[in-house]
Amino acid sequence: MKVLASVLASAALAAAHGYIDNGTIGGKEYEFYQPFTDPYTSPTPQRISRPVQGNGPVTDVTLLDLQCGGYTAGGVVGSEPAPLHAPAAAGSVVTLHWTLWPTSHVGPVVTYMARCPDTGCNEFMPNKTAVWFKIAQAGRTGTSDTWGDTPLMTSGNAGDQYTIPKCLKAGYYLVRQEIIALHSAYTYPGAQFYPGCHQLQVTGGGSTVPSNLVALPGAYAGSDPGITYDAYQATTYTVPGPAVFAC
Repeated sequence: MKVLASVLASAALAAAHGYIDNGTIGGKEYEFYQPFTDPYTSPTPQRISRPVQGNGPVTDVTLLDLQCGGYTAGGVVGSEPAPLHAPAAAGSVVTLHWTLWPTSHVGPVVTYMARCPDTGCNEFMPNKTAVWFKIAQAGRTGTSDTWGDTPLMTSGNAGDQYTIPKCLKAGYYLVRQEIIALHSAYTYPGAQFYPGCHQLQVTGGGSTVPSNLVALPGAYAGSDPGITYDAYQATTYTVPGPAVFAC
């Protein structure tokens, strides 16, 4: 098993994509799901993050893989619930550290949340139900070469941060963060999606339960300007999906 894991890890490095490696939530550091070791470790490590298929992309916006990761075409569905939740106060800042991101994969970093049942997220599967609201996005700075994922391209980077909306009603939430890697409009497969999900128990806060929710898949169409966008042209960029929720 160790040999197989080593081979897969070597292949992962050669592919040179990425995933969320760890995060700091509520002042505590959490190691996230490790796709090249966790499946081969017994007992399986208990995580707050849902499994992902590896460091490769999702390229079809109609697949459930778009939600939290997975590889339906290869028979590996990664978006199953995690056993744990990370406690965090509404209004607090979460830092997510991705593996070193390739400079050839410029694009936005987008973060969504979904409210889970009062019993928790560890049996919650949104499927194609409209449950998601966007809480953060970082696209292109004007027509420069600076993108939302640019800070993640430097070794030892500070990671990407999002703030849990301070008005959110306390409870359990599923958080989805993705990088959309953009390429030339004339190259295949065009936009590539790298999603990952983790589970929170939000404390404090207010009484707001966001409305105007979207489904994932469903919020994106393959023809959206923010998906067919040619990253090598000096034009302004609009992040796909709904507007960012504000308290």
